[in-house]
Amino acid sequence: MMSTARHELVLILDFGGQYTQLIARRVRELHVFCEIIPFDTPLATLAARSPKAIILSGGPASVYAASAPVCDPAVLDTGIPLLGICYGAQLMANLLGGSVEHAPSGEYGKTTVRLDKSSSLFRGLPAETSCWMSHNDRIGAIPTGFRTIASTPACPVAAMENPERRQFGIQFHPEVVHTPVGPDILRHFLFEAAGCTGDWTMSSFVDDAIQDIRLRVKDERALCALSGGVDSSVAATLVHRAIGDHLTCVFVDTGLLRTGEGDRVESLFHHRFDMPLVRIDASARFFASLRSVTEPEKKRKAIGAAFIDCFAEQARAMQGIPFLVQGTLYPDVIESGNSVASTIKSHHNVGGLPADLSFSLIEPLRLLFKDEVRDLGRALGLPEELVDRQPFPGPGLGVRILGEVTPENVNILQRADAVVERVMRSSGWYTKVWQSFAVLPNIHTVGVKGDERTYVHTIALRIVESSDGMTADWVRLPAEVLEEISHAITSELPEVNRVVYDITSKPPSTIEWE
Repeated sequence: MMSTARHELVLILDFGGQYTQLIARRVRELHVFCEIIPFDTPLATLAARSPKAIILSGGPASVYAASAPVCDPAVLDTGIPLLGICYGAQLMANLLGGSVEHAPSGEYGKTTVRLDKSSSLFRGLPAETSCWMSHNDRIGAIPTGFRTIASTPACPVAAMENPERRQFGIQFHPEVVHTPVGPDILRHFLFEAAGCTGDWTMSSFVDDAIQDIRLRVKDERALCALSGGVDSSVAATLVHRAIGDHLTCVFVDTGLLRTGEGDRVESLFHHRFDMPLVRIDASARFFASLRSVTEPEKKRKAIGAAFIDCFAEQARAMQGIPFLVQGTLYPDVIESGNSVASTIKSHHNVGGLPADLSFSLIEPLRLLFKDEVRDLGRALGLPEELVDRQPFPGPGLGVRILGEVTPENVNILQRADAVVERVMRSSGWYTKVWQSFAVLPNIHTVGVKGDERTYVHTIALRIVESSDGMTADWVRLPAEVLEEISHAITSELPEVNRVVYDITSKPPSTIEWE
């Protein structure tokens, strides 16, 4: 993990809020480095990091519940500028002698809020604007020394401040796009109240990460789990920049990848980028590990275990390599769960790793979101066609096939997915969306082909727009593009007679079907 001692640092105490990661993203967009840490991190540990500010995140609990997560109350007496958001604001009020009550009616979604423009948080902003609310409780009485600086019809204390103590509480969510003045509020807190200057850029991240990797690896060697996707490609390039040929990239052909992926990766990284590359055909192993497995979490864990087995064997063949490089991102870590946030799905490179892992992990992207990884790829000089490639799940097509994963089903999905990519590119829509892919739900339906009755597979299309993968909305693709995809799939694949379109956002669904 990159050292933060060289830069201004903001710490976000995570109380399990669904938007915690967005807070971090918004702060870093302002060129201030931040890190999400557990809410119960000891005060001494916090103080040792010398943060410029601390942000208390939202969370699903009620502050007056017996099991409510609570940080060390002394955090509020350190003199470090403090911003509480939603649950974080309620916790501040409760710990500082105010009160929190169950609201007569909760607020969810867009809400009109009135701002006191005399507050430094709202200076220069409109007196009335929209914001995003998501709460059942509200601040009843503000602590001594605070004043109310925002309100809504259902929430008299939508924000409060004690400027002398540089402490602020906001009931709404400035980090979401539905609060249009949110970036301004965060900027005012960071640069005016906390005195940040914004010294963190992607070029500085590159320099810091390279230095940290060199210090950690020294004269040892490392393997990189290279899939050919954006994340692992950027991680490989960054580590190769740091340690050169002490890095060996290992491409595991799981049998669950897109058509022609192995040849493309070998050509790009071995021949063009001149990186040491080992290509392993492990498709038989992966299909064996997935035989009769239908539960999504078990699939992910089986794929993760098979990955590690491949790397362990390769390390032994190379007389032992102590380090394993992975392209793990922040969303991977968060969605795999923590002490206050439930597990959404285990990622093969996080929750799927075995407890007795023999490698020390190098995860240089672990603090980054997908859009930041793309910026990093550009800073490293990677070609745009690679940097702009759509995300592809680490477990591959194994999480896009419902039920048992077989070579026959993978073959069908590979061909359908190739059609989706071909049409999306030719129509100019490929780079306009976050992801576009085919899913094999393992549903058979009746159809007619060549005047004969068929009873074969259905293909589902999943096309979404997003900025970081944490939330997503389905794309209103032009009917003619959808028609072209459907016609091509049903014409070119005799195993398919029906195409359906997934029009569900995240949440309540996830982007992948498993």
